[in-house]
Amino acid sequence: MPSALTVDTAAAIRIAALLIARRQTLGVSESSTGGLVSAALLSVPGASAYFLGGGVIYTAAAREGLLGITRPMMAGIRSATEPAALLGARTIRQRLGADWALAETGATGPTGNRYGDAAGHCCLAVVGPDGEASRTLETGDSDRSANMVAFAAAALALLEEILSAR
Repeated sequence: MPSALTVDTAAAIRIAALLIARRQTLGVSESSTGGLVSAALLSVPGASAYFLGGGVIYTAAAREGLLGITRPMMAGIRSATEPAALLGARTIRQRLGADWALAETGATGPTGNRYGDAAGHCCLAVVGPDGEASRTLETGDSDRSANMVAFAAAALALLEEILSAR
């Protein structure tokens, strides 16, 4: 039986407070988390003050249709990598006119993806007004639901870390 898809919203509450205090905004591009990152951020009262929008960019068709990232733009960039996450973050930030953007791409399981990444592989990126950061997470777990929750928690943790350092 799959584990519950519940993300601890404590980080989302702290992120909301930081963004609201700064009067800054956020856009989200997520893939294997299936909307959990956006759901956590939107669960915080007052989210409309900082959350501009987001999308679940799960396929190449979604990447092109929602973000406008074409196959030629992906030349030399493999999905589920830090460069792909950075491209997603840069693009959603630009398209929404957000101060900050968070992107996630990965392989939740129970098997790896077609690019050779094992289940539990995730790449995250944050892009903001004064820089970019990316990170790779390897959970070593093949449980799809558990990885979705772990990836969402890691995405929120990275965003909070970057916002707190600025």
